Amino acid sequence: MDVVGFAELLERGRRRGITLSAPQRPSFHHLIHVGSGALRHTVDFSDHTLTEGSWLWVRPRQVHRYFPDDLAAARGTIVIWQPGFPTTDPGQGPPHDPSPVLPTGPHARATRLALRHLTHEYADLASIPLDAHIETLRLLLSALLLRLAHARPEAPSPASADGPFRRFHDAVERDLCRTHRVGDYAAALGYSVRTLTRATRAATGSSAKQYLDARILLEAKRLLVHTEASSAEIAGRLGFADPGDFTKFFRVRDGRTPLEFRTVARGVG
Repeated sequence: MDVVGFAELLERGRRRGITLSAPQRPSFHHLIHVGSGALRHTVDFSDHTLTEGSWLWVRPRQVHRYFPDDLAAARGTIVIWQPGFPTTDPGQGPPHDPSPVLPTGPHARATRLALRHLTHEYADLASIPLDAHIETLRLLLSALLLRLAHARPEAPSPASADGPFRRFHDAVERDLCRTHRVGDYAAALGYSVRTLTRATRAATGSSAKQYLDARILLEAKRLLVHTEASSAEIAGRLGFADPGDFTKFFRVRDGRTPLEFRTVARGVG
């Protein structure tokens, strides 16, 4: 786990020769909080502007990029941790929802206090034994994440945490490179296609097939931007029997060929 300010992140990048404006796909969480100013950030090819008091949770394996000029002008904190460090992971809205959260009222004060307590404990390494220090950080981070999960206008419902859509989402994350058919997921999960479609539409506004195709497209974009694999190699990784089918799939949904997308998305602004 790490807690770092914007200015320190810039300095680390300079020392280590890391281009923060280039797309990154880390295997750990980034929780970004803007204390003052504004910060642009791109997550999975969607641009967001975080205003004062905003939070943005970037999940492992999502592709994101910083804007160094904004990091230099704004002030804020980034909490970084490995998956599994906190014992609870309440999520934010739909699975892996990258949209910023701007807590208001009592939520704003509570999240600020939670971050202040976490930051204080992170810096206070010597006053208690190391194992107690680590456990305290784990619990404080869990408290902060729970606060943020309920700071949205519509907090996640415990009743839907293990429903058909959540199970479909988890199955897609696990098997999207194996099958692109909603019927296969429905059969494996013990639901009808109609049930999955109804649950997915209620959770996301899209049909189950649209959700699955969008997730395949997103993974293709991540691989195009963050690897040097050819279009044909990416097609194979994603379970397309023919590279031409992958190119057609990508063009229909994005309007560009995979390599045209790669050229544009890798541009550093």
